[in-house]
Parts: sequence; structure tokens; C-alpha cells
Amino acid sequence: MRKITLLIVHCSATPEGKDYGAADIDRWHRQKGWSQIGYHYVIRLDGTIERGRPESVVGAHCQYHNRHSIGICYVGGLSGDGKPADTRTSAQRTALLHLLKSLHERYPLAVIVGHNTFAHKFCPCFDATAEYAALQP
Repeated sequence: MRKITLLIVHCSATPEGKDYGAADIDRWHRQKGWSQIGYHYVIRLDGTIERGRPESVVGAHCQYHNRHSIGICYVGGLSGDGKPADTRTSAQRTALLHLLKSLHERYPLAVIVGHNTFAHKFCPCFDATAEYAALQP
């Protein structure tokens, strides 16, 4: 198994209220020429957690950090007028917390961060490090 030191939270950069799933994101990533979806998990609007890449497979979600991370993407991240916004539904918030707790049990030394920690992007449109500080090692 890979040594996981980061749990990186992303948003799909899709408009608020538009529900997409791992199959949609997989299709988008393949259209970019990737072999498969870049994330390990996708959280839909209703809180359903869908698997993307297997955890044992290096992701394609955060340049220079894929080898030692798990990528988690919630669907949303853009307001109705296309501006970056924390659009997580209450079901997504609950599911994301549950997933991060579960992953943190398996990878207790992993630090939870947002994609924006490593890239000049708004993604995931909230401060993941602060929100999940209680789960940090």
C-alpha cells in the first residue's frame, strides 16, 4: 500500500444544485486524456459517497502530491452565477466528515487540506484545514 500523508479535499467546480457523479467526472477526465477519474472519492449532493480510483492507485488530483495522497471531491463549488462558493449541502457536509474520519482512522498521520493549499485555486471553496482541525494528527 502507498504511504498516505495527505487527504486532499476538492470541489468539482460545477454549479450549485447540479448533481454529478463519479461516472460523469470519470468521463470528463478521460476526455482530457487521463486514464480514469483523478479522485479516489466523489460526494454527490445527496451525500452519497462514490468511489473513483482505488486507494491503492496513485491519483491525478494535485500536482506533486498525488503519490502520497487520497483525493476527495464534493460536487459543487460554484454559485448559480459561476463564482467560487462553498455550496456543500448538509448531506455533503455530513458525508465528507464521515469519510474523512474513516480515512483518518486508516491513515492516522495524514493531514487534511484543501486543494488550494497547493494550487492557486479556490478549490474546495472553504478552509478544509480549519474545518477539520479536530481530526488533524
